Amino acid sequence: MSAYQELERRFHRLRALRDATGVLHWDMSTMMPSGGAAARAEQLASLQVVCHGILVDPALADLMDEAGAGVEALDPWQAANLREMRHQWIHATAVDAKLVEALSKAVSLCETVWRKARPAADFTMVRPALAEVLALVREAGQAKTARLGCSTYEALLDEYEPGGRTVEIDRIFDDLAAFLPDFREAVLARQRTLPDSIEPAGPFPVAAQRALAERLMTQLGFEFDHGRLDTSLHPFCGGVPDDVRITTRYDESDFASALMGVLHETGHALYERGLPVDWRFQPVGQARGMSVHESQSLLIEMQACRSRSFIEYLAPLLRQTFATGSPARAWDAENLYRLYTRVEPGYIRVDADEVTYPAHVILRYRLEKDMIAGALDLADLPAAWNAGMQDLLGITPPTDREGCLQDIHWFDGAWGYFPTYTLGAMTAAQLFDAARRAHPEIPKAIARGDFTPLLGWLREKVHSKGSLLSTDDLLHQATGRPLDPAIFKHHLRSRYLD
Repeated sequence: MSAYQELERRFHRLRALRDATGVLHWDMSTMMPSGGAAARAEQLASLQVVCHGILVDPALADLMDEAGAGVEALDPWQAANLREMRHQWIHATAVDAKLVEALSKAVSLCETVWRKARPAADFTMVRPALAEVLALVREAGQAKTARLGCSTYEALLDEYEPGGRTVEIDRIFDDLAAFLPDFREAVLARQRTLPDSIEPAGPFPVAAQRALAERLMTQLGFEFDHGRLDTSLHPFCGGVPDDVRITTRYDESDFASALMGVLHETGHALYERGLPVDWRFQPVGQARGMSVHESQSLLIEMQACRSRSFIEYLAPLLRQTFATGSPARAWDAENLYRLYTRVEPGYIRVDADEVTYPAHVILRYRLEKDMIAGALDLADLPAAWNAGMQDLLGITPPTDREGCLQDIHWFDGAWGYFPTYTLGAMTAAQLFDAARRAHPEIPKAIARGDFTPLLGWLREKVHSKGSLLSTDDLLHQATGRPLDPAIFKHHLRSRYLD
């Protein structure tokens, strides 16, 4: 067996163990009784240590050196796989097993406390647990800094966006932060000139919401023999490519929140299912970073499923599903389109419209950078959050439930993740623009509930590539240019002002 083949064997086992971890995380968020939290923390920590042990085995470095010396004998997929193996190895060998175990346990317990603190709107309840997570995350980032040649924050970002650098993100986000306020006011002014929208009247039974969601998931291409839809406190997509688990949360007074959450997570699920089967258990067969992953969810939710074409298809389904006392005009496509594209500053990121959403992400990005750098004390987070919301969106959350407690990410150990949401939104706009140029029939197909042309293009240009290419090269191959913020701005202007 060659050195490269031995590496493939070891990373296959590593992927299988990480897949098991993913399913355990899904269970913890959907099915596990609260009393199982301590036991689950032990299980996850043990799996993390075993996975870490595979990567830090001294033999692995020798195998990679030997395989690298013969890289000319590898095909492009194998060479890219070796590159991705080395990337994972660098992250793993920078931290010791004790830190991996401590961080895993701290994250599991912190998330459990957050699930009680959020509905209670009590940040002080979870602050001690979060302080431990932050200290350990910072320690891990600092340990990786020298190996990756970047800042502590960038070392954390690199786990989600390989090669990502704050100088580029700062440039893009500062530009957006300057563009959005005036644009938002122009959109709000235009909205005031339009006829008043009619909100369909509830209640909207959860069973009916779920049935409609499953129907639309199927239309999009989701395969229920390879996945599930469940309920959780925070919507997410988990599981593994051959068993994708997505969740949403329901509100009987507002069907749109759960429905759009399902469409968003289905975008993630379609990407996972479309990853190259031949490389399923290898690093090169995994998703190409979180900005690409978020682009797939936002392309489905925002680009496709808030388009006029989709609303024309959706309107009669909504009328049929939710037969209420609402006026008939409430279910007209034009009325629903205005509702689905209504811009209104709000407290909750996952419910935000396209125009205000980037402000939510910019706020979190700035705050987590400051907390990692030690420039913002955790005790001051709620006040800093509220001040940032006032500055960026002109509103102040009434409680921490609508403020710094609303997202799971920091409590779950995901620091450096947030910028990928808006990078993903910009990538989504660019990919959807390229898909429509390649296949002009896509909008008409969507109006019939047919996502085959769009999904086929995404399978070819994005999903099937896995991690063969860098994020920049993937986008350049698919669209003919690097990430271009002008395309995102053009999309916003076309949808909300033209």
